[in-house]
Amino acid sequence: MPTQKLYAGAKLREIRTRLGLTQKDFAGKLGVSLPYLNQMENNNRPVSARVLLALAQEFGQDVTELSSGDTERLVSDMREALADPVFSGGAPVADLRLVASNAPAMARAFLELHRAHRQGQERLALLDEAMGAGGAPVPISPWEEVRDFFHYCDNYIDAVDRAAERLGTGEGDVAARAEAALTEAGVTVRRAEISGLRHFDPETRRLTLSSRAAPATQRFQMVLQLALLTQAPLIDATLDLARFQSDGAHAIARVGLANYFAGAALMPYARFLAAAEETRHDLERLAESFGTSLEQVAHRLSTLQRPGAKGVPFFFVRVDQAGTITKRHSATRLQFARFGGACPLWNVHRAFETPGQWLRQLAETPDGVRYFCLARDVSKPGGAWGAPTRRFAIGLGCEVRHAARLVYADHMDIGRPEVFEPIGISCRICERQRCHQRSVPPLERRLEVDPHRRGLLPYEVD
Repeated sequence: MPTQKLYAGAKLREIRTRLGLTQKDFAGKLGVSLPYLNQMENNNRPVSARVLLALAQEFGQDVTELSSGDTERLVSDMREALADPVFSGGAPVADLRLVASNAPAMARAFLELHRAHRQGQERLALLDEAMGAGGAPVPISPWEEVRDFFHYCDNYIDAVDRAAERLGTGEGDVAARAEAALTEAGVTVRRAEISGLRHFDPETRRLTLSSRAAPATQRFQMVLQLALLTQAPLIDATLDLARFQSDGAHAIARVGLANYFAGAALMPYARFLAAAEETRHDLERLAESFGTSLEQVAHRLSTLQRPGAKGVPFFFVRVDQAGTITKRHSATRLQFARFGGACPLWNVHRAFETPGQWLRQLAETPDGVRYFCLARDVSKPGGAWGAPTRRFAIGLGCEVRHAARLVYADHMDIGRPEVFEPIGISCRICERQRCHQRSVPPLERRLEVDPHRRGLLPYEVD
């Protein structure tokens, strides 16, 4: 497969602006001419190997950041949006990549417009009275707004992560220190049978943790509450930068950042990254070492994207039994569908059939990228007779070139192309023509229907 040229004009401009350099000075330090730098910043030329080397040596820049970030996410999101029937057709991926690289703000504006259109259509279909006749603008879903915030931050919030790391690297057990800090702040911590996992009464300063919850869950919820009480200035400063459009999004993001802090404190960055490499990303050993759950470990692995100290770039996803994605993040080129469920050929859907077991899969997406995928159910019992069980499955994976760093990939024949199972992102944008599990036809392709012949599907994709 030919090496893809790297166009990173927006990233180059961002680095130069951050350093406070003019184009002339920046070009001099990179050892290129001013016109050449100008062409690279405008994506008329790809970034050369010489420039990458100069960025690393002269400025200590992590050059992997140039090929990561928003571009592929924006391309994936725009491609899915353009598959909407409201458009007459899609656009070449090369054009989308050009827009995402040269005009990311315009790409995000287009996605926001499309999201507003979808929500408007859904409300009209449901005869939502809120639309009325006033012509008020359709608000963005607070949940989606917060999800996009973390999505485009690479699920790594540096200031919050480092503050949590300072708490997590002290003497003794993190949870014990968190409980001591709560006591010092005048909070009484107790465990009792309650509905839910955690309840804090601001008036009595009493924190009640569910005695039915698993120990790892109790620890997490206690540190989360500590974050809400002691990290308010840091969380508020981060929320100010996010500029959410609704109070609902602001409130959801506050809890999300407290969750992030809790995970980063229980699994402090440097120590957790070293342990992950030492155990070759054995999730069960990591969960036991850090007193956390498998889901917490998997999610934390997907956040190890600190500049200059990055871990394996993972994707992480959680789905329910209906196939609905309830959590998603990707530090890889694989981007999840924003609407609808995930590909039914993905092993995460089979995890419910084999509770307590890890499923391994070698998979290839339509763009030719190959992945090593893990999946396991993480159902959560209610802790008592008659209490409902919440059923979920998690998926974790990386590009196959990193598979040797995972203990789960041992003895898998990753060198044979035929062992990789073809998967997609979502049926509505998947280009595979003969998928036996396709649920709906692809919106970007013309269909041919022959009434005298029936194959696996009632139509053929042109």
